[in-house]
Amino acid sequence: MEEKQQLSASLEDYIEAIYHIIGEKQVARGKDISARLGVSGASVTEALRSLSKKGLINYAPYEVITMTDEGREVAEDVVQRHTALKRFFIEVLAIDEPLAEQGACRIEHTAPPEIIARMVHFIRFLEICPRGGEELIRGFSDFCRKGGTAGDCRQCVSRCLESRESDD
Repeated sequence: MEEKQQLSASLEDYIEAIYHIIGEKQVARGKDISARLGVSGASVTEALRSLSKKGLINYAPYEVITMTDEGREVAEDVVQRHTALKRFFIEVLAIDEPLAEQGACRIEHTAPPEIIARMVHFIRFLEICPRGGEELIRGFSDFCRKGGTAGDCRQCVSRCLESRESDD
């Protein structure tokens, strides 16, 4: 079984940025990466050399940057973790988008993949479970935003039970 590349948080940010730039422009250039990440050209060059040495990108000074197949896989993994975390923060925890983005950027590098995968499964479960569903997710989001429930919980539970019985 092939072992995954272990990258520092910084190199994960670079590979993610390169992936998005290539998605937008077909190729990436050092100046694009520098602008996107707000870092110096020297920092970009150092990161590009490191990613190239690991076989994740094709890089030569003053040339365009492309990704290897392995680099694309690594980048897609980083992007998937980021997207899953951001979605969980926004849809389940009712976190505002800017803070959700910031949190996803930080946690994507440190959370074990198993935890992120479990969060994704939790969202799916809430969406399909007759005891939960999107109404439960919305109710929790409202609870977080407003600091309380929208109404009487007993009435809500009664409605859910009635709905469940009529579905049977």
